Amino acid sequence: MLKRLNLKWILPGLIAGAIAGFFYWKFYGCDGTCLITSSPVRSMIYFGVMGVLVNKMFQPKQTKEQDG
Repeated sequence: MLKRLNLKWILPGLIAGAIAGFFYWKFYGCDGTCLITSSPVRSMIYFGVMGVLVNKMFQPKQTKEQDG
């Protein structure tokens, strides 16, 4: 059976990564020559995905439940 996505681990990483991506674009982003950091939207998406991946590294392992 498919496991339900655990949003309490995905959303904080996504939000923190998107905020970090926006500030990275604002303070360090380049002016059109860089693929990721030339646009605030691309930067926020990229850092949001990275935030989710880093946050999932620290998610505790789920134990397999045995049926009856």
